[in-house]
Amino acid sequence: MRWPIPAVGLFVVKDGRVLLVRRGNEPGRGKWSLPGGRVRFGERSEDAAVREMREETGLEVRLRKVVDVVDVFWRGPEGELLEHFVIVDFEAEVVGGELRASDDAIDARWFSPEELEGLEMTDSTKEFLERHFLGRFGSGSRGQGEL
Repeated sequence: MRWPIPAVGLFVVKDGRVLLVRRGNEPGRGKWSLPGGRVRFGERSEDAAVREMREETGLEVRLRKVVDVVDVFWRGPEGELLEHFVIVDFEAEVVGGELRASDDAIDARWFSPEELEGLEMTDSTKEFLERHFLGRFGSGSRGQGEL
């Protein structure tokens, strides 16, 4: 029997722009997504979120609150389920550091809502941004997406 993989995502908005990273590894290699990653065994989700932000972007953050919990299913070319992630998404604010892509992020940038149009993102990131960034009227309810 296999189990879902616990993971975290970070939603950071500064001056009306959202921070995204371009993924260097699967799932979603080459696509833009929220910064984040897997929670290590014995690590608190909050600590994982701060660590992942530092590793992927060079930024230090303060977590504000949990904004969403989503199930993300990564499927293979035949539709077979490869991985199941349960992602806790935190809203955070930058408190230090300088933006630079590193670790498994090949790029890190701030995007205005207009700049997101046509950007190649993971499906789960598109859905998240539609609920929490592009239309602040979103329900913020549980969601699920495909990578």
